[in-house]
Amino acid sequence: MGAKVSRTDFEWKFTEEPHASRRKEILAKYPEMKKLMKVDTKFKYIVTLMVIFQLIVCYAINDQSWSTILFFAYVFGGTVNHSLTLAIHEISHNLAFGHAYPLRNRIFGFFANLPIAVPMSISFKKYHLDHHRYQGDELMDVDIPSAFETKFFTRTLHKFFWVILQPWFYSIRPFFVNPKPMCLLEITNIILQFSFDYLLYHYVGFKALAYLVVGSFMATGLHPLAGHFISEHYMFVKGYETYSYYGPLNWLTWNVGYHNEHHDFPNIPGSRLPEVRKIAPEYYNNLPCHHSWIKVIWDFIFDPEIGPYSRVKRPSNRQEQKVNGAVEKMNGSEMTNGKHPRNGTSVNKCDASS
Repeated sequence: MGAKVSRTDFEWKFTEEPHASRRKEILAKYPEMKKLMKVDTKFKYIVTLMVIFQLIVCYAINDQSWSTILFFAYVFGGTVNHSLTLAIHEISHNLAFGHAYPLRNRIFGFFANLPIAVPMSISFKKYHLDHHRYQGDELMDVDIPSAFETKFFTRTLHKFFWVILQPWFYSIRPFFVNPKPMCLLEITNIILQFSFDYLLYHYVGFKALAYLVVGSFMATGLHPLAGHFISEHYMFVKGYETYSYYGPLNWLTWNVGYHNEHHDFPNIPGSRLPEVRKIAPEYYNNLPCHHSWIKVIWDFIFDPEIGPYSRVKRPSNRQEQKVNGAVEKMNGSEMTNGKHPRNGTSVNKCDASS
């Protein structure tokens, strides 16, 4: 079973998450950072080529043996699909067409979602933006492991299986930790995705569909690219809650490894995040970081000081938000258009405008 994880609780903090204040400070010192906040015009064409590539492989691989399909699903197809999930991450921030065209971003998210074979683009956006707004919040941030995960996956072997099953926990956790009503775009995403899956199965074959589905889950579990799930926010150095990864796999993942930079500036496309570090090196070069996602996975599994509890967590301010909302309503300035009265962010919305 292996060594037992030494941590028995999260690392609790009672201060605001660090990225908003650092963003404000950096922008005041380096106003030229705003020039990076524009769409990368190459992004949508690269994503389109990736989708077409997967469709061609589906056609070509359907007559191959199962061993060949599993190999290609893990090494090639899964890698492409993992990259597409991170393209959807970019799209969730409206970085495909810009904030002026939210519906175009949502529709393009449907398209990028197709080879992944599981509907996720709208649901991911709905919960991921909460992760940015309320990082570490015990109720709002569904990126933090659930109570079941922290209690059960406490030994080396258990953590090994947690890494394998990571895509399942990552996908299902939000619906238990912070369930939200399903919206029309989410339903549309589900209908379009399963219609595509059926047509692929009907006209190309079961092996083609299996290549996509198996690849998606294998490459987001025990796979080098999946190291980013752990490296981003699991506390490898006490007190630090966000970590960047500076290594070659950023080339395959839209620079998601530049995670401190991304949380500081979520409106900057991944292709330009290295420039953020170059412009303001004094804010990033002294922060703890990773250089190998494989080592991150290894350390998570075998280091007894690291486990599901190795996250910074904050008491939820949801009740405070309710109180503030009630006060604002009494003052005649209740939130409008789904905007929160305190910070202007959308609440429980997944429409095209957000």
